[in-house]
Amino acid sequence: MASSLTANVSTPALAPLVEPAADLSPAEVERYSRHLIIPEIGALGQRRLKNAKVLVIGAGGLGAPALLYLAAAGVGTIGIIDDDVVDLSNLQRQVIHGVSDVGRPKTESARDAIAGLNPLVDVRLHNVRLDPSNALELFSGYDLILDGADNFATRYLVNDAAAILGKPYVWGSIFRFDGQVSVFWEQHGPTYRDLYPEAPPAGSVPSCGEGASSACCAPPWDRSW
Repeated sequence: MASSLTANVSTPALAPLVEPAADLSPAEVERYSRHLIIPEIGALGQRRLKNAKVLVIGAGGLGAPALLYLAAAGVGTIGIIDDDVVDLSNLQRQVIHGVSDVGRPKTESARDAIAGLNPLVDVRLHNVRLDPSNALELFSGYDLILDGADNFATRYLVNDAAAILGKPYVWGSIFRFDGQVSVFWEQHGPTYRDLYPEAPPAGSVPSCGEGASSACCAPPWDRSW
């Protein structure tokens, strides 16, 4: 009789990014009660969320909903990098902004929406364009980076700055009805630059304007998926 052996190979668990905050207040227990009953989160996980600092690059098609959900989940400190203002055409997909925000800096509009959703969140505004001169300083104050950029130069900059600092970052892109998402952490696996060593030639991929049937932020150029 043939027999087979199956080896159980497990990946070592990573240490939590942040230490838990102090005990939750009664108001926080009530607000996050649906999280607290999930075994994978519970009170300890919620206290870690409270102590976490997440930097979101871009308050656009990807950053807008991400910011709302991070705030609703109870992430204690959220930073927003964006140097753009709200345009009427943004409202079709950038759901954190409203009609009254047209013409305002996106950072300020996003901050006000977050305050209306969860005033317990500390929102830090960085109304600047991310570039090589400020990336390391900005990233150093956060535990996790969320890349919602809409151009390849910024995506590679985010990758390199996060790798230098040893920070994990969440990457996502949307093209019409397709999307991709991944987590890159240089110390624990391949990075965006490992997967795509060079940006595609200029003009070889659609622009955001061409791809934005419902939401668009840096449409992926690797169409193999």
